[in-house]
Amino acid sequence: MSYEFWIGARYAGLARSRRRGRSGDRFVSFIAASSMAGIALGVAALIIVLSVMNGFQVQVRDRMLSVLPHIELYAPGVPHQQMLEEWQNLAERVSGDPAIQGAAPFVAAQGMIARGQLLQGVQLRGIDPAVEDRVSQLSEQFLAGSAESLTPGSFGIALGVQLARALRVNQGDTVMVIAPQGSISPAGFTPRMRQFTVAGVFSTGHYEYDAALAFMNVEDAGRVFRDSGNSGVRLQIDDMQTAPLVARRLEAALPQGFQAQDWTQNNRTWFAAVQTEKRMMFIILTLIVAVAAFNLLSSLVMAVKDKRSDIAILRSIGATPREIARIFLVQGSLIGVVGTALGVAFGMLVAFNVDVIVPFIENLFGIEFLPQQIYFISQLPSEPQARDIIVVAVTSLVLSLLATLYPSWRASGLQPAQVLRHD
Repeated sequence: MSYEFWIGARYAGLARSRRRGRSGDRFVSFIAASSMAGIALGVAALIIVLSVMNGFQVQVRDRMLSVLPHIELYAPGVPHQQMLEEWQNLAERVSGDPAIQGAAPFVAAQGMIARGQLLQGVQLRGIDPAVEDRVSQLSEQFLAGSAESLTPGSFGIALGVQLARALRVNQGDTVMVIAPQGSISPAGFTPRMRQFTVAGVFSTGHYEYDAALAFMNVEDAGRVFRDSGNSGVRLQIDDMQTAPLVARRLEAALPQGFQAQDWTQNNRTWFAAVQTEKRMMFIILTLIVAVAAFNLLSSLVMAVKDKRSDIAILRSIGATPREIARIFLVQGSLIGVVGTALGVAFGMLVAFNVDVIVPFIENLFGIEFLPQQIYFISQLPSEPQARDIIVVAVTSLVLSLLATLYPSWRASGLQPAQVLRHD
């Protein structure tokens, strides 16, 4: 071990001398420990917050995809009845792609649902219950009724739980579905309406879908909406993250006029907002690490001032300015490395055990962080990602290293004659 490393480790409080420590040594060790703790807390806070944000994103994404497909294939302008008759041919045409795991027909349209004086705008989806399980988990989301009750010609409808509450209906009640299309007569425009029976109520756990989404049989949807909206094939793939790539590949292989839309396009605004929020949160919380790095810089400046006599003695017995600079580079680097390592360890410990720590704090203090009446999830999610942890650790190490440059340069420039004369 070189003497620069040993002295730097001693100044950082990570090594002890044989003789009893002086008050100055204890003071330098204390400010080094405080700098180390500041870096550790900043790194841990960054990892915990980013992990929780990732958890929220994963939770929302999974709940979206429990009722939405990974990819939708459709041809704008093609009548629904024609598409429903040919959807199996379209599914067979793309089934050769190894990423495809399931296919099912759909009709998508916008409309309104009325119950007495209550009126709600909704997104209506026509599905085939016999094959819907291939592309979604809708059958597992029902609180009342089931997807199998949406049989052709029954004109049954399944409503999201928030939509059912807004309309004040339960299973077995009737509602009026109003399509945007209609007929023009001497009396004026008459919208197309059809009475449906509430066959079930489902809950995805996502407020937006529970408040504005309804399902019916695909044949009933084709009769009511005719040429309004789109119809085609819903696809499930093996890896949802590759949906944009698979969609572009399928669109290139389909006949002209067909389009492929993946789940990231349907929710592009939401995911873009989440990514922007995550970047801003990273920048804001990085300031905590930056403050700790400034604390490290000030502690090193104080250490240089306190160790002026030691520096002068080392210079007098032959130490070069570069060797003096390396001593304080070692001190600052060790504080940064140890603080970062402690912060990563503590942050990962909390991030991987949020589901245990948060309920313990809630029970201990009698508080509730995520009331079910306000948030769509009742537990604080966490999803630590290796990429985030590496970026946080590297950022902390770089800031710590930068904070050591100026004090090391100042230490290397001290003249032993002037220091010894004043001391």
